Formats: sequence, structure tokens, C-alpha cells
Amino acid sequence: MGYQFLSDEWFGEVKRLIDEHGTGDGPAQDILVNLVITDTPFGTDKEMHMGSQGGNPNWGDSHQDGADVTLTLDYETAKEIFVAGNPQAGMQAFMSGKIKVQGDMTKLMAMQQGGAGGNPELQAAIQGVTE
Repeated sequence: MGYQFLSDEWFGEVKRLIDEHGTGDGPAQDILVNLVITDTPFGTDKEMHMGSQGGNPNWGDSHQDGADVTLTLDYETAKEIFVAGNPQAGMQAFMSGKIKVQGDMTKLMAMQQGGAGGNPELQAAIQGVTE
């Protein structure tokens, strides 16, 4: 069964998948990114956070204090980058001004290497439950 990207049910399933697959295989560098997702099918912008702490993925449905970077991007671009794991989509969107960045670009570039915290098993599981 699939869940609509960024729905409450999707966040619940992602949390379950992180608990199941998030085993410290992520990047050694801790990073926290807050996101503002625009043009959602929910009628409002959505806020979320993602990153890695101690090698473990950290995703959730709100902003967290102390974020290294805040990104503002549209729903389709976010889905392509963070669910499909397509770094080219991110670069194209950034170069065309579709992604607004506030914060530490160096950490953001380091994070770009790894999608779901650099954990391919988790990335595949998230892809598998996302509509």
C-alpha cells in the first residue's frame, strides 16, 4: 500500500521504516535540514525536517530548532529529490532558482551524497511506500 508523499500517514510510515532500517549507516557528519514544501496537493505549504544524527536518519513532519540549512522548494521537486533520490533534479532545480537555500551550503552539499541518510535500504523502503 502506498501513501501520498507528505501526508500524515506517509510520515507515520517513514518513521516506522526509519525505526526498522535506520541502523547508523548514514553519513558521519551530522546535518539537520528544515524544508518548506510549496505547491502541495494539501492546499497549504508543508514543513518537515530531514537529516542525519550520529549516522541515524532523522525525518519528521515539522521544523526543528538548530537546523543547518532551510530549503524552500515545490512538492514535485521535493518528491523527486528526497524520495526518488535524483540528485540531478536537485541541481537543475537549484540552478533554475526553484530551490531557495538559507544556511550552510557546505553541509547541504555533503548531504547531497546520500538521500535517506545515505542508507540505500531505507531509501528503497521509502520509495516503495510512496505514491
